[in-house]
Amino acid sequence: MKVEEVKIPEELIQFFRDKGIAELYPPQEQAILAGLLEGKSLVVSSPTASGKTLLALMAAYMKAKEQRRKVVYLAPLRALASEKYAEFSELSRFGIRTTISTGDYDSSGESLGRSDIIVLTNERFDSVMRHKVSWINSVGLFIADEVHLAGNDRRGPTLEMILTKALHLGLEAQLLALSATISNAKTLAQWLRAVPVELDWRPVPLREGVYDYGRIVFVDGDQVQVPRSTYGAPIDVAMDTVKNGGQSLVFAGTRRRAVSLATRASELTQRSLSPEEKKAVSEASRRILTSGEETSLSRLLAEVVAKGSAFHHAGLEAEHRRIVEDYYRARAIKLLAATPTLAAGVNLPARRVVIADMTRYDAERGGNAEIPVLEYRQMAGRAGRPQYDDHGETVMIPPPSAPAADFLQHYAKEPPEPIESRLSDESAMRSHTLATIVTGSGLSKADLDSVFAKTLLAMQVGTKETAKLTERSLGYLLAERLVESHGGLFYATDFGRRVSMLYIDPVTAVMFREGVRPAEPGRNYAAGILQLVASTPDFEPKFPLRSKDYDQAMAFMEEHSSEMIERHSTRAFADYDRVLQDMRSVMALHGWIDEWREEQLLTRLGVEPGDMHRAVDNADWLLHSLGELAKLFKVPEMVRQADVLRRRVASGVSEELLELTTIQGVGRVRARALYTAGYKTIEDLKEVSAERLAQVDKVGTAVARKIKEQVSRF
Repeated sequence: MKVEEVKIPEELIQFFRDKGIAELYPPQEQAILAGLLEGKSLVVSSPTASGKTLLALMAAYMKAKEQRRKVVYLAPLRALASEKYAEFSELSRFGIRTTISTGDYDSSGESLGRSDIIVLTNERFDSVMRHKVSWINSVGLFIADEVHLAGNDRRGPTLEMILTKALHLGLEAQLLALSATISNAKTLAQWLRAVPVELDWRPVPLREGVYDYGRIVFVDGDQVQVPRSTYGAPIDVAMDTVKNGGQSLVFAGTRRRAVSLATRASELTQRSLSPEEKKAVSEASRRILTSGEETSLSRLLAEVVAKGSAFHHAGLEAEHRRIVEDYYRARAIKLLAATPTLAAGVNLPARRVVIADMTRYDAERGGNAEIPVLEYRQMAGRAGRPQYDDHGETVMIPPPSAPAADFLQHYAKEPPEPIESRLSDESAMRSHTLATIVTGSGLSKADLDSVFAKTLLAMQVGTKETAKLTERSLGYLLAERLVESHGGLFYATDFGRRVSMLYIDPVTAVMFREGVRPAEPGRNYAAGILQLVASTPDFEPKFPLRSKDYDQAMAFMEEHSSEMIERHSTRAFADYDRVLQDMRSVMALHGWIDEWREEQLLTRLGVEPGDMHRAVDNADWLLHSLGELAKLFKVPEMVRQADVLRRRVASGVSEELLELTTIQGVGRVRARALYTAGYKTIEDLKEVSAERLAQVDKVGTAVARKIKEQVSRF
C-alpha cells in the first residue's frame, strides 16, 4: 500500500514523502486495515525497525489535529521518552504542540494539558493519574511503547495498572500498544480490548547464527569461517564484520566484561578507521574528557573511543553515554560493547549483533542460568541498519562446554516467553491499592476488586486470587493508618493521600514516619537521615557492602554514631548487620556532600559516576518526601534538616557552599574554588570586579560575566 492511498490529509502524506516514505511496510498496512485510523485499539507486535513509530505518528496526528483530542505517549525509559519527544515534535509544523515530562512526581502535571501530545514515562503518568488532572478526560489516544514490559519485575506492575485504569475510567480512548517481542499478543489484546496485529516482518532480513570453534553456523545451514585470534571469540566475530565495513554491537553480561571487550577490541578497530573517522573519534574522545568530572573510567572510555571502539553501561555519565551513541550512529565508532539494558533503550542498530554471554547469574538458582528467549530477541532485534545493510546478523557465543547446535535451535526457533503479570508483588500491590483508593472517593472492597478484576493479573490467575492479594494489601494499609474504613467504604487518610502523591512505597513512608518522630531540636542527624533514606525499598541503585568495605563501614558508623536516628548496639547482631549493609550507599552519599570527586568515589567505594548520579537523583526525591512527611507530622527540626540535606545532595557540597550554588553555572567545583579564593557569599561576589573574578581557578572571563550579571539582580 502506498502512503498516498491511506485516507489521511495531503499535508501528512507530504510529511511522510519528505522523510522518504512512499510505501507502507506490511505491518503498517496490516495495522491500518485493522482499523487504526477508525479508532480501533490495536496491539502491534512486529520486529524492531518495522515501522511502528510511523503508525504512532499517523494515529497521533489524526487524533490531535482532526479530532482535537489529546494523545499520551507512554515510554518505559527517560532516554526513550526523549527520543520519541524529538520525533513527535516534528508535528509542530501542523500546529500540534508536544511536551514531555519524566520526573517531578509530586507536581500535579495540570500544566501538561496545554499541549496536544504529552510524552511521559509510565511512572510519571501514574503520578499524574493520582493527582486527578482535569485533562485526562480529553485524552483520545494512549500509545504504550514496549508493552511487553508488562511482564517485567520492576516496571511491569505500573504499566499494567495505568493501562487497566485507562480502560476502567471509561475514557473511550483508543489504545495503540507496541512491541517487538510478544508471543502471547492475543492474550494481551484480549486484556486490552484490542485487535492483535502480529507480523514477523523486518525491512532488513535477520540471519541468526551461533559461533562454533572458528566458524559461524547460521540457521539456514550456511557457514562462515572466522579467523581466530588471542582476543577471544566475541571480538573475533565482531571484528569479522568491522573488517568488511560494518559495525558490531557486542552484548556482554556485566559492565566489567563490556569494558574489557571494548578495551581489547580497540587495539584492532583503530586499524579500520578512515582518516575522516579518525578525526571524528578524536573529537568524541575530547568531548568525553571535557564533559563532566574526569575519572579513570572516563579516561579509559576516551582512550578506547579514540581508537574506534566504545563501551556503554549505566555506570557511565549520561552525557558520556550520549556521546558514544551519537558517534556510533555516525558510524565513526565501529564496535560497541554494551550491557543488555541498551537493547531496551535507544535505537542503535548494527550490521552484526554478537551476544557474548548467553548465561547470566541467577540469585534464585545460586548460579548461572541461560538468558530468556525474550531477552535474546530484544538484543537480536538491533541487527540490521535499514539505511546501510541488506541484511543483519546476530551471532551468539555459547559457553565452551555447551553444544552450539542446541543453542541455535532453542533461541532461533523457540518463541519468546509469554508476558506474565508481575502485579502480585507485595510492594506493587500495596502501592497500587493505595493509589486506587486515593483516586476514588470512598471505595468498597467490591469497588476495589472490580478495578483489579480488569488487570492482566486477574485474567491470568483469576479474580478470586487477585482479591486475596488486595485483601492482604488492605490489611497493611489499615494497620499503618494509610487507609481507614467508614461504613464499609475505604478512604485514604491524610498520611495515605500524601504518600500516594509523593509516589513512594507505603513501607518507605512508614519508615519515614517512625524515623522523624525521635528528632531532637539542635541535634545533627545528617548521617542518620542518609542511612534512613538508603535503607528504604525505594532507594536505588543500592551499593551492597563488599567484604573489603567492612572496616571502613564500621569506622564510619562509629564516627557518626551521634547522628544516627536509632542507636545500633553491636550486641544486636541482626539489627547491626542490617544497618551495616546500607553503609556503602550511605558512605557514597556522605562522600558526595563532603565534595568527594567522582574519582574518589570510584577508587574508594567502587561507585561509578552514572550510578552516583542516579543515587543522587533518587536521594533528592526521597529527602523531599521525608521533609513533606515531617511537615505532615509537625516535626520542624526534621523538616529543616531534610531541606538542607536535600540541597546539599542536589549540589554535592558542604553546607557552607549552598549559597554559592544558587548561582546558575556555579556547581560544586566552581563553588569551592570561589570560596577558597575568599568569595564566600553573594555579597562578596557583588563587591568584586568581573576581571578579578575571572582569575579564579575554573571561572574565566565568560563565566565571571555571567556570575556578575546574576548577582546584580539579587
